[in-house]
Amino acid sequence: MIVKYLLRVAMLGSSWVMYLLLLLSVGSISAMVERWWFFRTYGRGGEALGDSLLELLEHGERDAADGLLARHQSIEAEVLRESLRWSAGGPDALSLAIDGEMTRRRKDLERSMTLLGTLGNNAPFVGLLGTVIGVIVAFADLAEGSSKVQMDKVMGGIAEALIATAVGLFVAVPAVVGYNIFQKKITEIEDNVSSISKRLCALLTTVGSFDAIERDPVNEDRVHSALADLRPANADANIDHLAVAED
Repeated sequence: MIVKYLLRVAMLGSSWVMYLLLLLSVGSISAMVERWWFFRTYGRGGEALGDSLLELLEHGERDAADGLLARHQSIEAEVLRESLRWSAGGPDALSLAIDGEMTRRRKDLERSMTLLGTLGNNAPFVGLLGTVIGVIVAFADLAEGSSKVQMDKVMGGIAEALIATAVGLFVAVPAVVGYNIFQKKITEIEDNVSSISKRLCALLTTVGSFDAIERDPVNEDRVHSALADLRPANADANIDHLAVAED
């Protein structure tokens, strides 16, 4: 009994599977474009940021370091800016603050990644479902007669059914590639934050407090130099506003 009902459903055809795959392909492309724009905007210059930040803090330029983080457009800068205010509690407090802030920002990093991973893993199966349904319809047509016209109709139906599998692969392959690329970028950002965090904690352990470091009298030149190195990732940064006047 249940087989008859399932056969009736299958005889409705596999066209709906093609429309579903088309919808999934639009979602996949939209997610990849959104992720590309996000990482293009916030995913550059993190490694160089750590070197410049450490250089400023090592020479007592806390205000300049805060300004650098405020104007550097990257996830690393946002995480470190929110975490540095806990540096007065020592390296353990700073490390915990960075870990907590990174956990909070991870949802932004991983947005749409679940969709891409799901499409990459399951779109071929959706296409295969369309192929199976198409083959069922083709064999049902074959059962109605064995004339040459009927056979041509069956062969045409099987050929159309195989298209669903091809479309499923067409949707899955870009999604898998995009997922792997963006996952690698997320790992790079997390590694940058981890590296900078350890170096900051090591410096804080050594000096006790960032505010206690004696300020270098050539601070303005150092600020300009540090931000000039980061200018490719922050073309709109106003370096003059970050210079800290000598006491």
